[in-house]
Parts: sequence; C-alpha cells; structure tokens
Amino acid sequence: MLVPKKNRLAVYSFLFKEGVIVTKKDHTMTKHPQIEVPNLHVCKLMQSLRSREVVKEKFNWQYLYYTLTDKGIEYLREYLHVSEDTVPATLKKSSKPQPPASFGQAGGEGAERGGRGGFRGGRGGPAGGRGGYRGAREDGAADSGAAPSRGGFASRGGRGGGRGGAEAGSA
Repeated sequence: MLVPKKNRLAVYSFLFKEGVIVTKKDHTMTKHPQIEVPNLHVCKLMQSLRSREVVKEKFNWQYLYYTLTDKGIEYLREYLHVSEDTVPATLKKSSKPQPPASFGQAGGEGAERGGRGGFRGGRGGPAGGRGGYRGAREDGAADSGAAPSRGGFASRGGRGGGRGGAEAGSA
C-alpha cells in the first residue's frame, strides 16, 4: 500500500518518540486516536515494520501493540536523521524513586496497614489477620490453634453437601 511520506514521517516519529504504538484492529476508522493519520496507514506501516523485524507485535482484545526492537531503534534513527543520544521514552530512566520490593517489610508502604492485605480492623490484634480468631475463646481459655474436633460440626449426611445440591433429608 502506498502511504504518503507526510503520514509515514508522522507515524515513524511518534513510534520513535514513544517506543510503542497501539492501534485498534479496525481498518475502517477514519483516523488513529493519537496521530492525525488514517488508522489503515498506521496498521499497514506497522505490518511492514513487523515483517522486517523492526517492531514486535502483541495482539490482545482487538488491539495491536507494537514495540520497537534494538534493530528498529537503529533503523528509525537513520530514517528520521536523529542523533545517537536521543532514545525512545520506553528506554529513558525514570527520575521518580521506585517503591520498595516488598510491601510487607518494615518501612514499606503496606507496613503501617498490616502487611500484604492491608489493614483489617476488628478482633485479634493490630492487623486483625488470620490468627485473630484463634487467639482467645469466649470462655477465656486460650485456644491451642489446632483444628476443632469432629464433634463440633453438624453432620449433613453423605450426599448433597455442595452448591445447590439436595439437602440431607430431601433425597
């Protein structure tokens, strides 16, 4: 397909600046949502670059995601006449501090909320976690944390214990 040079330059410069481009798999769209170019031109240019292994393609829910490869960065640098020190946004280092590796560790973001699951108010300690209901019984005696004995459960019989199944006496 013949694509005007103006459109090709717009798509290539956007791709080089961002490092990634997303397009809907809809060839009837009048224009691409982020570039002032028909979506068909974007799809066909990306198809051409993919066949030359300049971009990698991922398809998910009727959207095509194209990311530049190292070979693609060199190709677009030559095509667009961009200096060597210019890199796509996907390769730039972030100036923001990164969050800690684990939320449950001391000093982490989730430490004051009770670890991984966040703060759970209620009984059984500061975080109200799983151990909270095992800690103390109503009669004041400490629970050993072991599983309750078999006698504490009401028996439903051998059949119909699952979802929507027959009740114990109705079969």
